[in-house]
Amino acid sequence: MKYQDILKIKFLLSGLVGCALSGCFPSGPADSGYLADVGGPVRRQTSGGPYHKPPAIPDDVSYWDGDGVSGSPLIKINRGQQRAYFYKGGVLVGVSGISSGDEDHGTPKGTYKILQMNKDHRSSIYGIFRDEITGQTVNDDVDMTKDKVPPGAVYVGAPMPNFMRFSGGVGMHTGFLPGFAASHGCVRMPHYMAEKFFENVKVGTPVIVE
Repeated sequence: MKYQDILKIKFLLSGLVGCALSGCFPSGPADSGYLADVGGPVRRQTSGGPYHKPPAIPDDVSYWDGDGVSGSPLIKINRGQQRAYFYKGGVLVGVSGISSGDEDHGTPKGTYKILQMNKDHRSSIYGIFRDEITGQTVNDDVDMTKDKVPPGAVYVGAPMPNFMRFSGGVGMHTGFLPGFAASHGCVRMPHYMAEKFFENVKVGTPVIVE
């Protein structure tokens, strides 16, 4: 082994040891909790260390080629494939990975139309309870159909940016994608895809859920 290679190895090892001693590795297990499960339950870190998101799921599916393309928009959501397809004038111009409703909160099958659009929507059902004075979270997995706001606390709805309602309380919006159906019924999308869908639809756009 060359002398230069030995120096490189020593340098890497010293860097790893120094990093471990200085605390630049996150404390606690990487899957111990996360805050950004938009539109669903938000699990809290229990080890006392910093919060962590799960590792990002590689997105080799989503794309958008619809800029400058004319034609009436149509969205097809395939729950089995966990994909949403965007058409303009019958031409496929975009595909998004999704996370639809889990087995307890299924996304309803059927033919719908977009009923409401809200860029900065928050859930009226799912969210957290926060202490009104300290601002600390006292319950991070709230379901307002079951839970009551405790004395001295306030309800804060889960953020659902780029919300496109199409059936009751169900809609498409920016959210966390764990790689499988995991929402409370809504259709979560990566942020950049939710933005593109939001920018290219209007109230009345057909949505087909298969």
